[in-house]
Amino acid sequence: MSSASSNDQSGLMAHTHGSAPKQKSGHDHNPDDPVACCSHHEIDIERNIILYLIGGVLAVVSLVGKWVTGSDQEQIVVLPAVAAALLLGLPLFRASLGEILQRRISSSSLAALAILAAMAVNEYVTAAFLAFILLVADRVVQHTASGARRAIEALVNLTPDVARIVSGEGEREIPIADVTVGQVVRVRPGENLPVDGRVRVGRSTVNQASLTGEAMPVEVQEGIDVYAGTTNLTGNLDVEVTSVGADTTIGKVTALIHEAESSRTPRQMLIEQVAKFYVPVAISVAALVFYLFSQSSDEMARQNAALTAVTVLVVTCPTALLLSSPSAMVAAFASAARLGVMLKQTGYLEAAANIDAIVVDKTGTLTTGRFGVSRLVPAEGVEGAELLQAAANGEQHSNHPLAQSILRTAEQARITPDGSTDYEEIHGRGVRAQTSLGELCVGRSSWLREIAPHTGPAIDAVEARIEGMSGVHVLRDNRYLGAVGLEDKIRPEARATVERLREIGIRMISIFTGDRLSVGQRVGVQVGVDAVEAECLPEEKHELVRELRSQGRRVMMVGDGINDGPALAEADVGVAMGLSGSDIAANSAGVALMTDELNRLPFLVELARKTRVIVTQNIAVSILMAIVGLVLAATGTFVSLGGEAAAGLGVGVAAIFHFAPDVFVVANSFRLFRFGEDFLQAEEEARQQAEAGQRTRREASVRNLSAQPA
Repeated sequence: MSSASSNDQSGLMAHTHGSAPKQKSGHDHNPDDPVACCSHHEIDIERNIILYLIGGVLAVVSLVGKWVTGSDQEQIVVLPAVAAALLLGLPLFRASLGEILQRRISSSSLAALAILAAMAVNEYVTAAFLAFILLVADRVVQHTASGARRAIEALVNLTPDVARIVSGEGEREIPIADVTVGQVVRVRPGENLPVDGRVRVGRSTVNQASLTGEAMPVEVQEGIDVYAGTTNLTGNLDVEVTSVGADTTIGKVTALIHEAESSRTPRQMLIEQVAKFYVPVAISVAALVFYLFSQSSDEMARQNAALTAVTVLVVTCPTALLLSSPSAMVAAFASAARLGVMLKQTGYLEAAANIDAIVVDKTGTLTTGRFGVSRLVPAEGVEGAELLQAAANGEQHSNHPLAQSILRTAEQARITPDGSTDYEEIHGRGVRAQTSLGELCVGRSSWLREIAPHTGPAIDAVEARIEGMSGVHVLRDNRYLGAVGLEDKIRPEARATVERLREIGIRMISIFTGDRLSVGQRVGVQVGVDAVEAECLPEEKHELVRELRSQGRRVMMVGDGINDGPALAEADVGVAMGLSGSDIAANSAGVALMTDELNRLPFLVELARKTRVIVTQNIAVSILMAIVGLVLAATGTFVSLGGEAAAGLGVGVAAIFHFAPDVFVVANSFRLFRFGEDFLQAEEEARQQAEAGQRTRREASVRNLSAQPA
């Protein structure tokens, strides 16, 4: 009986492809979804609208016939009423049968039983109007929920259904399903990208708001990654395909939102367990009410005993209770996705509401991760060019940000790596490579001290000259060559984010970094954290997170590097810096940020807490309204509203009353959409104020002359 189902009301859309000017959408139902509270919610009303209109007309004809004849037993009244009840009730009967076969008896069964009970006591007009009201009210709730569908459609239905392939034969358009990794796709200005890929030719600006929530377009050029569903704004781009369809970033967003519907939190599982016993109890109460009223000394009460029992069945349907958690969770997932926050399971959202400690990696998280070589510090008797050549040879196959910075500096100095391929990465320590210069070990100073203890004094002397910098030390054939000193910048929003986290009640904020203590301490002081754990190996980060949890802390770990993977998996909530982070980090984490904006962290915590409040409100209102409705139904109040002449109208009133908490639950849950919109609006206002504050003003200028006296 109903509101929109967890499937329909959540608006989870199957991701189908449409061309740039023409988008498609579909609705993916899952009949085996364990959180589907009422199977008759899955009825496609639009498909059967004509039948429902016919049923409604027949119900009206029967009612008019009853008023004209003064009896509800005349054939002119009975025949259209029976036809209307069967026609309108058929979807409910079919859904009820499905519930029985799947052994998950719920609201559809109560609705069908109420209609059959009314017909069994010859209240055909009442049965017809009961079925009609249930279906119309169901449509009202589905319409209320359509805002969620539209919001998610706008998010995920952005990829064209064709792609323009570039080959030696020229350009040709093929269906997106036929595109394979490695092909080159041409995207013109104004078109949405059909695939994830890397720019091979061209320069342009791309609007990535559909993925990250960022209104500011990004500049892209050769070698930059771009993503399906984003919009190319200014120039032609030839993009080498790296992912297609469900494997694209926006395809993963779709999959994660679908998972929000099928995932069950402990609270939702408890609600479902209660609902299993709820329906038999409701039927028992209705039977008891029928028995008591049929034995009453009041003639009117005895006559209306069956209708009173029917109203009990109607108002005790548990749809609102079953929708309380799924509707809020799906709305929260959609709200998060609009800001580029991808949640893998509903359990991570619930856990984020309880976080009291946050651990943040330094490089690429609190800092930009875009290092620049600040100083070459060769050891005694070593030339700077020799040091840089050895560092470039050792790091030439590494994807680490420090390695990439060294290689860029070498290229600018016209130093070319030797192309050797005998290479081994020592996790968390550095790299060992056999090159044309000999065996090179490039990495942490602590690692070099382990493998060549005699280098200790030389390393100490070099480190004194790169104090506060990240150092990459080089050892060649057991001879210490020196270190490359690098620095990166702290993200401008880092300190404000830490302050906001404190405002919302996060008790401890720490930095875990593999860098030296002096570097970690410098960043920690600037952003205002409580503690710094420096020179951490991956397994040490993991153990430190485990230790915090053993102390009773509820920990969120935020990182973006391969070294963060174990710690992300160990934390209560692991957050990976999505688009800039490694695949291993994204897979280890329960949450992926598809933007580098750190302000998504307090947003995530606040969203989780607001979701918890809304779920609690939904449950409380659902239970309260069920109790009030049960009291009104069991005392015969609904039936008495129709008076002696039209007691059956009270059943219709009971049906409308039943939908009040359904509408409240859906509308209350979708306030979470507004929460995300308000956050984006505040972010945009802050950006505009910052831009206004940065505008230069010339000394020889006068403004606001119109406001000054003549």
